[in-house]
Amino acid sequence: MISSTPALGAHSAHNFIYFVLCSPSGSYYPNGMQPVRIRIEDHYARSVKGGMGRAKAGGNYAASFKATKEAQDAGFEQVLWLDGVYKKYVQEVGAMNIMFVLDGVIVTPELGDTILPGITRDSVLHLAHELGYEVEERPVSVDEIYEAHAEGRLTESFGTGTAAVISPVGEYCYKDKSIILNNREIGPVAQRFYDLLTGIQFGTEEDKYKWTNVVPR
Repeated sequence: MISSTPALGAHSAHNFIYFVLCSPSGSYYPNGMQPVRIRIEDHYARSVKGGMGRAKAGGNYAASFKATKEAQDAGFEQVLWLDGVYKKYVQEVGAMNIMFVLDGVIVTPELGDTILPGITRDSVLHLAHELGYEVEERPVSVDEIYEAHAEGRLTESFGTGTAAVISPVGEYCYKDKSIILNNREIGPVAQRFYDLLTGIQFGTEEDKYKWTNVVPR
């Protein structure tokens, strides 16, 4: 019997059209830009040095499901992960990179094997330098965050991500001890970056970096 199916590698007479569907999407979180509640995970580890933490791959997220489900069942939107060795250094939130405003300085964990190098993170850092903010990419411990909050030096924290864009944090909870940021309201730094980034995306703000391109019809 002779098959009519073309052999592997053989040319087919059929033509194919590759197309991409694009459409607007709503807010990543149900409450939009309202500050989120985040549990700092002190037991499970999402990624370790030498692992898949910096890769945009399914295996990078699989290890986060159990802790995220437990956090959501307790009323939190997301989990902030700590390093898998010392369980003290901040990594990233499940769906976004994280930033803190400490003494007016924008501080974010430095990249490595365990943190995804998000494009929105990179965009915010570019804009921060452009706007004159001091920026530090360095190890940030959970103890430093809680101490800075107690001393009034931690004024804001927000996440950056493709879907979330800018997501302000209203509460952190670590080992059942919560701290409230900016009275659970959006801070001026987070609002400024959100307005500027979305303005560039929608064409209402100047795109100095040529991040956007007009797609002809």
